[in-house]
Amino acid sequence: MRKAIYPGTFDPITNGHLDIIKRACNMFDCIVVAVAASDAKKPMFTLEQRIQMVQSATKDFPKIEVTGFDKLLVDLSDDLAANIVVRGLRAVSDFEYELQMGYANASLKKELETIYLMPSLEHAFVSSSVVRAILAYDGKVDHLLPSETFRMIQEYRK
Repeated sequence: MRKAIYPGTFDPITNGHLDIIKRACNMFDCIVVAVAASDAKKPMFTLEQRIQMVQSATKDFPKIEVTGFDKLLVDLSDDLAANIVVRGLRAVSDFEYELQMGYANASLKKELETIYLMPSLEHAFVSSSVVRAILAYDGKVDHLLPSETFRMIQEYRK
């Protein structure tokens, strides 16, 4: 079985993330969407809320498993017996950061391969950071998020 890990903070999961997940499902037998605790990033939503949002947004994807983690990605890959990491690239700035992370992970575990997928053009500008910035001013974000995620965010913010 070809298993890959799609790690991220998913604060919150966006349509861009779902685009990458759908495309990765065409390549692998199982995708583990690994939601990072990322306390240093001071996420808007708790780890439990982010896991719930990812589970809800991917509930119709049979190849998806969702887990939270607070450890090195290479250690998670050992726990999951998965040596492929999927990452999304929207812009050149993403590439520079992701390249460094891919090399760092490979220096810790040479068997760990990272593949990079570009989102569809319609989702190329969508990021969790953009969504959080708009949410801070109660702006319109429903077109950037899976409908389940939008509904959950409305509930969490009450």
